[in-house]
Amino acid sequence: KPARTEKSLLTERAPNPFWDKLMMGHGFTKEHANPRSHAFMLVDHLIVDRAYGGRFQAKNGWGYVSMPGPVKAWDVLDDRYPDSNEHKAFLPESAPAANPTCLQCKTQDKILQWKYMGDKDDRAKWNRGSNVVEFVRELNTAMNCFMCHDPHAAKPRIVRDGLIQALTRPEKDTLWHKDAKATKIDVKEFRGGYRKIALLEKYDAKLQCGQCHVEYNCNPGFDPKTGEYSIKAADQRTNHFPFKDVLQIYDHYNGLGFRDFKHTLTGGLLWKAQHPEAETFWGSTHDKVGASCDSCHMPKVRNAKGKVYTSHWQTSPRNYLRQTCLTSKCHPKLTEAQANYEIDSVRNFTKGKMRKAEFWLSALIDKIVEGKKAGLPPDVIKEAQEQHQKAHVLWEWWTAENSDGFHNPALARESLT
Repeated sequence: KPARTEKSLLTERAPNPFWDKLMMGHGFTKEHANPRSHAFMLVDHLIVDRAYGGRFQAKNGWGYVSMPGPVKAWDVLDDRYPDSNEHKAFLPESAPAANPTCLQCKTQDKILQWKYMGDKDDRAKWNRGSNVVEFVRELNTAMNCFMCHDPHAAKPRIVRDGLIQALTRPEKDTLWHKDAKATKIDVKEFRGGYRKIALLEKYDAKLQCGQCHVEYNCNPGFDPKTGEYSIKAADQRTNHFPFKDVLQIYDHYNGLGFRDFKHTLTGGLLWKAQHPEAETFWGSTHDKVGASCDSCHMPKVRNAKGKVYTSHWQTSPRNYLRQTCLTSKCHPKLTEAQANYEIDSVRNFTKGKMRKAEFWLSALIDKIVEGKKAGLPPDVIKEAQEQHQKAHVLWEWWTAENSDGFHNPALARESLT
């Protein structure tokens, strides 16, 4: 995919003018780009306008976008303000929205210097509240092998603390808990709770990819009861995985007592999704027949010598349809043209529903603004703002989810109509 392709482009997932209006007040309006390969995700995160205020820039201009991966961040980027560790906007139309918890999905370079859940500890150099500029200066590598492969036991594993916490919380309320066929996990605790990992009984991409391709909260935010921006990095809610689907997420965050941002026009508190692919795929048609993330994104392929191996390109199945969609186990009677046609049809249908949702959400925002100007009672405005949040959640999920509904077309339709 081309680098820095904004989701708000007319041809992309959340086109303007609706995107900036519906998300007004959130840093993602500064730049919200489609993801590239995992090899570039740390570099792309550091340079995006919404994250570090323009502090980090490519050493050799736009040439960095065509470099072959994997790339090390500081071979490609410069810190334009090396004498300052202040996390602020340096360039117009940028934002300093990044934080140390957000980086746990991009790299685990400092896994041994980060306590479970990012809590403060004298043994840990870094925590949720650390200065993120100082933190990223010590990071260099995107997506480490040991995030999914245990180097000691030679077993599949997960290391992402927020996911491990979700899978072990006493409520037992996640999609994984409610799945009778869910892969069993064995949580290992080290040094009195300083670190935890979870070994898996078998490779399970829904859990391993679900360390990052998942909805999670990684930032400070608002208490919906008080309306105050009072939930800071010291609160564990700033490193939280619901691990639930789009129809459950409103109730979950209400129970948690968290909202991400205040909408500039309505004054209401809203949620911002991250990339919830794992939860979207869970329970889908493909999931029910035994397909998993790796079936489509990490197929078995042959090298030049004929040796079979698992591709770690982790790209769209469109790039190797014969090894994914068109195998004897899946859709052997389809041609590549037919497969692409079906994929486009599903995605375009979902995007059409998203455009309709954006029209009505925009109209709702206008009415709330009109109501405030007309002097409607505060309780009426508050109820309208809450209804806005309910509707917003069902739309925003799909702007962050990266399949345009293809991972679960039925769920997309149900939540968008």
